[in-house]
Amino acid sequence: MSDFTGFPKRTLTFLRGLRRNNTKAWFDEHRGDYDRYWVEPAKDFVEAAGAALQAVAPVSAEPRINGSIFRINRDIRFSKDKAPYKDHLDFWFWEGERSTAASGFYLRISPDGVGIGAGAHRFERDRLGAYRAAVIDTKAGPALSRAVTAIEKAGHVVEGATYKTTPRGFEPRNDRQEQMLRHSALWIGEDHPLSPTLHSPEFVDWAVNRWKTMKPIHRWLVDRLG
Repeated sequence: MSDFTGFPKRTLTFLRGLRRNNTKAWFDEHRGDYDRYWVEPAKDFVEAAGAALQAVAPVSAEPRINGSIFRINRDIRFSKDKAPYKDHLDFWFWEGERSTAASGFYLRISPDGVGIGAGAHRFERDRLGAYRAAVIDTKAGPALSRAVTAIEKAGHVVEGATYKTTPRGFEPRNDRQEQMLRHSALWIGEDHPLSPTLHSPEFVDWAVNRWKTMKPIHRWLVDRLG
């Protein structure tokens, strides 16, 4: 049984304060708030959401930093923005090996709202080639078309198209294939305003019910590219 009762309002208070004072000195001074209102409820959420998500997909849910909880520290080595911390809280649930997962379900909590989605935000070179081959495959191609249609009927928009033309060497047989060949990623994402549900146990059902409608794309990615 998970102890998740919702994210405390102090979670957002901490994130807002960090946004205004993104320094190591401020973070160290508020380390107790980080542990109590960021880390602990995040672990409880992962346990609860991970268990509920099993009805959607056999995902891995690791209630730890660098597991299903992304670290709060930013990688600033190659960034002009040297702010050391993220002012949001990110989650990831995946199938297979975390480092090579073809797809997963994600969630972001920030002072601005809640972002939720599923899929793959980027195809590495080898996976991009496999994706393109699957798009024009006689079985995988129609399966992708059905998945996209289901996603659109659920009111979502399939993202990831970055190319203006189809790649060389691939001959699409219909408009859907031509459209999907222009993708370098395949995902669905939504942004929602903050609501009282965030601070209650019902937030797990809120998230899982939305992930459930995104399942067709996740399932296709895992089955065809996993």
